[in-house]
Amino acid sequence: MGDIADIPSPGVALTFGVPGRPAAVVVPDAYGRLPWLEPFATALADRARLRVLVPDLYQGAATDDVEQAERLLAEFSLESALGEVQAAVADARTEGSERIGLVGFGTGGRIALLAAQDGAADAVVAYDAILGVDEHAILPAPVLLQLAEIAEWLPGVDPEGFVDRLRDHGTPVVRHDYAGARPGFANATAGDSFDARIAALAFARTAVFLEDRLHD
Repeated sequence: MGDIADIPSPGVALTFGVPGRPAAVVVPDAYGRLPWLEPFATALADRARLRVLVPDLYQGAATDDVEQAERLLAEFSLESALGEVQAAVADARTEGSERIGLVGFGTGGRIALLAAQDGAADAVVAYDAILGVDEHAILPAPVLLQLAEIAEWLPGVDPEGFVDRLRDHGTPVVRHDYAGARPGFANATAGDSFDARIAALAFARTAVFLEDRLHD
């Protein structure tokens, strides 16, 4: 791909699985809605018995190039991205989904955590994402953190502090750190951090976490 490319169904959430089942909204990372998210969503719908929706945060654009991803990220609107997630949640509820989880990768993980603070989600899975003190409010849903060991966080933003704040607020949280992994270890299309073994383990934990919390 290299440059920024157009993607199918721009601005429309892709859907997988049976309408009316508990749902998961899968939020892409900084590269946008790349092809690897389709098999991820299909497998999640099958394994965890979910309706899965994958919104388009960049309104039709995606890339597998890190510099172009940084450009897209610099130009995108957090408010708009949160709106896309909220719209996907609303669509799932309209279809009959009573319980909804959010799954996000990198930037999408941060968006999922922020979106969950309004009470719209029943569970959250964040890959390579946490919230800093200034943006962290009470998060009223169980959280699963899937974190690469080899990661650099901004000053004042650290996993230990985030987990402590979640627990102080009474939020159930499970944290997994993956030895030797770098951020983006689940992205099979872009970047050079993909690790098939770690991605598979993290996927299995994601599926079990959501199945346990979204089904009776």
